Amino acid sequence: MGNAVSTERSGRILRIALTRPDRRNAFDAAMIDELTAAFEGVGDARAVVLAGEGPSFSAGADLDWMRAGVELDRDGNLAEGRRLARLFAAVDGCPAPVVAAVHGHAIGGGAGLVACADIAVAAPGTAFAFSEVRIGLLPATISPYVLARIGETAARRYLLTAERFDAAEALRIGLVAALADDPAAEAERLAGLIDGNGPEAVRATKRLIRERPGHDELARLIAEARSSDEGQAGLRAFLEGDEPPWRSAPS
Repeated sequence: MGNAVSTERSGRILRIALTRPDRRNAFDAAMIDELTAAFEGVGDARAVVLAGEGPSFSAGADLDWMRAGVELDRDGNLAEGRRLARLFAAVDGCPAPVVAAVHGHAIGGGAGLVACADIAVAAPGTAFAFSEVRIGLLPATISPYVLARIGETAARRYLLTAERFDAAEALRIGLVAALADDPAAEAERLAGLIDGNGPEAVRATKRLIRERPGHDELARLIAEARSSDEGQAGLRAFLEGDEPPWRSAPS
C-alpha cells in the first residue's frame, strides 16, 4: 500500500485503514486506487475491518482533488467516475464480510463506504451526510448501495436534501447496525464472531444476501453446503459436541 491506505493481516482478519488523518481521510485518486486494490486483494481473509485514522472516518472528497476535477473534460470525468464506481463495487463485492468502524464524520463517499460495508458500527457522535447535490453533483456511484441499505424512503430524503444526520438517525434508518463508544473494539468483536463461523459458508451467505437467488438455486445451495466437506465437518462436530475444525485450527 501507499501513504493513503494501510493493511495489516492478523491471523485470519484483515484490517484496512484510511491513513490521511490530516485530510480527515478525504478521497483523492491515490486513496481510491489504494483502497480498491486492498479490497480486491483480500485473499482468504475471513473478515475485513475497515477504519479511518485520526478524527474522522472519511469526510468525503479531497478539495485539491475536486479542484483538479474542474479542469477535466467529459472523458476525464468519466474515467474518474469509473474509478469511484470500481471502488464501491470492490467494497460491496468483497468476498469476506466487511465490518466498518465509523467515527467523527462519514460524508459523501465516506457515507457511501459505510453503505457498502456488511456491518457498520458508529460512535454516538458521528455525523453523516450524502452531500453531493449541495455542490451540484450526483451521488451516482454510491446510490445503488445506499438504496439497498436504507431503502427508498430514507434515500429520497437524505440524497435530495444533503442534510446532515446523527448516529442515532443512521441507526434508525439502517445505515449502521450498532452504536458503540468504542466502534473499533466492537468491530473487532464482530469480526471475531465471523472468524469463528464456517469460512466457506460465510462467503456463500454473503453472496446469497447480495444476489437473492430464486427457489431452485436456494435448494441447490443448501444441498451443496450440506454435502460439502465443511458442512459435513460442521454437522458432525455439532452432533458430537465438538468444535468444528475451522474454529480449532490455528489462526
